[in-house]
Amino acid sequence: MSDYKNLPAPSPEQGLNRYLQEIRRFPMLEPEQEYMLAKRWVDHQDTEAAHKLVTSHLRLAAKIAMGYRGYGLPQAEVISEANVGLMQAVKRFDPEKGFRLATYAMWWIRASIQEYILRSWSLVKLGTTSAQKKLFFNLRKAKSRIGALEDGDLRPENVRQIAHDLSVTEDEVISMNRRMSGGDASLNATIGSDGDGATSWQDWLEDEDADQAEHYAEKNELETRRALMTQAMDVLNDREKDILAQRRLRDDPVTLEDLSNQYGVSRERIRQIEVRAFEKLQERIHSLAREKGVLPPAA
Repeated sequence: MSDYKNLPAPSPEQGLNRYLQEIRRFPMLEPEQEYMLAKRWVDHQDTEAAHKLVTSHLRLAAKIAMGYRGYGLPQAEVISEANVGLMQAVKRFDPEKGFRLATYAMWWIRASIQEYILRSWSLVKLGTTSAQKKLFFNLRKAKSRIGALEDGDLRPENVRQIAHDLSVTEDEVISMNRRMSGGDASLNATIGSDGDGATSWQDWLEDEDADQAEHYAEKNELETRRALMTQAMDVLNDREKDILAQRRLRDDPVTLEDLSNQYGVSRERIRQIEVRAFEKLQERIHSLAREKGVLPPAA
């Protein structure tokens, strides 16, 4: 197959309700089935095998796409982009690496969705700095984690907490929150009707098979991330490891003041070391992930 876009897959543009019903029909694959199909694709470019790999993971792609509600874009288009990422993953998947397709595909699906969203939002709405992009995709999660779910401007203490957690400035948090205000689409929003009444997104989140697929993929991804992080820690010196561990890897983070006293430097210096260590760790994790074929290659 010369172009991944030629991989056959149902299109959500036909109607979301019908599409979500249709993808339920495709069975999930056992590890042995997945391996043999992937080998047929890698060794013989067998499009039937690729089709089965794609369709068995369409529910996972749809579930991930639902996590990107609230960006002001049609959900059908977001799902389509999720499927593009899935097909890219199938095209590049190497079954000999030792992990399941779902783990690999999650990276590609999210990357495809995020690229689409960034393309679709105007530069007026979204800045071009790395900090603004980080905020764009992580602000909602950060607000949810600290219980800042109300509309409108954030309370000062919430702004400070989010700025610290995401290593950005308070002004950037305030600005992005205002740009993205308007709230997420409701899980009870109607997505269509089949004659028996309207159907909501919440109805489709009850799909046990989809939940199992997502749970397995997330568990597998978590294990992969942990292994990568353990290996990537070697890029840090002993002081960076200790500060990062005490500030970001503990349930009860040590304060900047305590670490300042421990190391005999200012609180600001501790904060700088923490931020730089985190950046170095992220860069190393991404580099290792690309080397191992888990993360899509850099553009």
